[in-house]
Amino acid sequence: MVICGLLLFASAINYLDRQTLASASARIKSEFGLSNEQYGDIEAAFGYGFVLGSILFGFLADIVSIRWLYPIVLIAWSGVTAATAGAAGYEDLLWLRLGLGVFEAGHWPCGVRVVRVLIQARGRSMGNGLLQSGTSIGAVLAPLIMLALLTDEVGSWRPAFATVGAVGLVWVLAWFMTVRASDFPRNRDEPSKPGSWKVLLQKRMLIVLIVVCLINTAWQLFRAWLHLFLQEGRGYSEAQTLVFNSAWFVATDVGCLGVGAAVLWLCTRGFSVTRSRKIMFAFCAMLCFTMLALPVITKGPLLLLVLLLGGAGALGMFPLYHAFTQDISGQHQGKITGIAGVTAWFLVPVSYTH
Repeated sequence: MVICGLLLFASAINYLDRQTLASASARIKSEFGLSNEQYGDIEAAFGYGFVLGSILFGFLADIVSIRWLYPIVLIAWSGVTAATAGAAGYEDLLWLRLGLGVFEAGHWPCGVRVVRVLIQARGRSMGNGLLQSGTSIGAVLAPLIMLALLTDEVGSWRPAFATVGAVGLVWVLAWFMTVRASDFPRNRDEPSKPGSWKVLLQKRMLIVLIVVCLINTAWQLFRAWLHLFLQEGRGYSEAQTLVFNSAWFVATDVGCLGVGAAVLWLCTRGFSVTRSRKIMFAFCAMLCFTMLALPVITKGPLLLLVLLLGGAGALGMFPLYHAFTQDISGQHQGKITGIAGVTAWFLVPVSYTH
């Protein structure tokens, strides 16, 4: 349970670092004179970096000890976040977000492999829910930190990046105080089915790749653009937008943890693990479907309600997706997560710039 807590904490740091830019996007655009297209390019650079990092760390997670690889990637992305405080303009932000994407991508092959090793099949949706729910916690904290640190000075966003980047040091210390090499013996991570590379070419893998491409594109668009959508698109104030952003990510966290709990409950009611996951996946898809109405909904309670429901459904899909990948192969878990990560970001950078 302590290690699961560390996974949640790592995911929180991952998204805290990622969302700091989105939370300060209006200030940063103003200071550097960026257009929406340039801001889209900066977010797209993160996506391209995430693709590269997914390939690199997906393979490394299968051959390098997770006990060492995990803290290395966390320290690396925390350092990039801290360095963003010194960005001087558009080009600096492009390169920094590229680097952040590369190193943040390493979190998922490492985290998903840890869950796969430690938790049995019926409980993996809940374990993945804890892993994924940390993203919402980090995203909730990001706008609140900005709200506390922002002043009338345009450049007051910079200290937040330095502060957030330093949090990673706390996690690394806790990791080495808690985790031992014996927690991940190789014989516990052997697949229950043949571990041949052919497993990466099976039909189930193709379906997983299509699913993650679609759900991640929707999720990342809202993650990156929600602040500007509310503030510039629907006329909410900066303070109102920051507060609602936190509320939105709380809703996504409820969806994420709720899905894991619901799968466990359905299993106790006699449903198979696979059927339980499919039922909850369909339910989450229905919640996401409500967001198709957003273009025609004006400022008001209905708009906010639809965003909350859709957000809960969007993040709720991820624990289920991770559980499906964990059933494919333990031996190749890192590569599966890495390849899925590449596919997940296939459409995202393009969507940021259009």
